[in-house]
Amino acid sequence: MRIVLVGPPGAGKGTQAAYLAKNLSIPQISTGDLFRANISQGTDLGKQARAFMDAGQLVPDEVTIGMAKDRMSQPDAENGFLLDGFPRNVGQAEALDAMLKDEGTKLDAVLDLEVPEDEVVKRIAGRRICRNEGSHVFHVTYNPPKTEGVCDVCGGELYQRDDDTEETVRTRLEVYHTQTEPIIDYYRAQNLVVTISALGKVTDVTERAMEALKSDKG
Repeated sequence: MRIVLVGPPGAGKGTQAAYLAKNLSIPQISTGDLFRANISQGTDLGKQARAFMDAGQLVPDEVTIGMAKDRMSQPDAENGFLLDGFPRNVGQAEALDAMLKDEGTKLDAVLDLEVPEDEVVKRIAGRRICRNEGSHVFHVTYNPPKTEGVCDVCGGELYQRDDDTEETVRTRLEVYHTQTEPIIDYYRAQNLVVTISALGKVTDVTERAMEALKSDKG
């Protein structure tokens, strides 16, 4: 299957992408991984991306599209892939369609993870990260530490990242509504969109997604 995963920040796209890719035996292709791989390997596209990033500018669509095209042409993606974070706007969606058409294939589904805006804010603004070990993550509501502000694992100080404040989250949501959400309508016109609720346990959301994808294919 060739799937695009969309949803607002805080919808759990990265987590669901990993689970779904494993269940479907296809590679997860995320924008973040593409950038890191190309930059660390010093590819031409990676050098271009780094130049824009170092200048504090957004990486142009054509660079991101080039990275995605290279990754989708690798052998492990021959029988399908799950795209997480790409396409990010209608221009990228059109470029992806053109790419796939050139290869005589097309998308099977666009999985839309739906989460109420207030829940997104609650999920992200409630996160607390350990200063000593960034992989230790807590949540004031869903996974609170035993002692407020103290990491259960190593005793380090827990803090809220600057981009996790409510104000920043609402700004990120506005960017999502303006730039990314229009691709849902773009794909809906092609009868590709499958919308599910991303509320509840991670495993429940994965099961819901798998059922929806099977029903859509069937």
